[in-house]
Amino acid sequence: MFELLEPICLVTYLAGESAEELTALGHRTYWDGYFASRAAPLGRVPAEVVDAAFYSFADGEVARHIPSAWETVPPETSFASWRRGSAASVRRILGDGLADSPGLARAADLVTVAATSAPVQGRVLYAGWRALPVPSDPVTRLWHSATMLREHRGDGHVAVLLGTGIGGAEAHVLSALEMGIHPPESFGRIHHLPRERLVEVMDGLRERGLVDAGGHFTDAGRETKQRIEDLTDELAAAPYDALSPAELDELFAALEPLTARLVAAGSR
Repeated sequence: MFELLEPICLVTYLAGESAEELTALGHRTYWDGYFASRAAPLGRVPAEVVDAAFYSFADGEVARHIPSAWETVPPETSFASWRRGSAASVRRILGDGLADSPGLARAADLVTVAATSAPVQGRVLYAGWRALPVPSDPVTRLWHSATMLREHRGDGHVAVLLGTGIGGAEAHVLSALEMGIHPPESFGRIHHLPRERLVEVMDGLRERGLVDAGGHFTDAGRETKQRIEDLTDELAAAPYDALSPAELDELFAALEPLTARLVAAGSR
């Protein structure tokens, strides 16, 4: 399900429509719009709460955008534009034939059943999304519910990272190594960190036996990364218990042509 739904969610970050919508509102930078919109379901909470929920951003990074981005544009306005632009990207990439098809409408209905059925305990971002009304337009509903499931999965992933003792920067190093990026410090999510901080992160991973002297995975590091992914998958399964096996099969079949089109376009 992650592989089928993730390309729907990625349009928000890779295609241009949502960024254009946010710029038109008056947000100065991409990251102002990002934090203003993605954090909006939490309500007007302090930067410390957003930082805790998002988990993997560097110290002080959230505070550069929250609450100032909400003072520029109300969070609910940013979120509505973010969602509208994302849905427009999905529709453009799919074309009217797929976007208006009965298969997409059925996929949106089934994804919404799953997305609104899981327990919210311990899932802060997911709980915020559950409090939002679900859109009626099928394309928008598909994006909305797929992204709700993405945040549900993300909350579970954070719980696993905490339980494994992996911090946000360390998680990015492990992801970079899994993707074959070397040195992992060059990964786009952490390369901007101060050199001293990157050295501290890498030294800590070496001391734990997760990374070797050359900055590559050890066997223990690779096993730890796989265990994190496996546990994340397990914690992400609950929403789909609301669907019968026949409905899951129907959902797979409905999503496959949509996802194939989005993957072919790079979700752009």
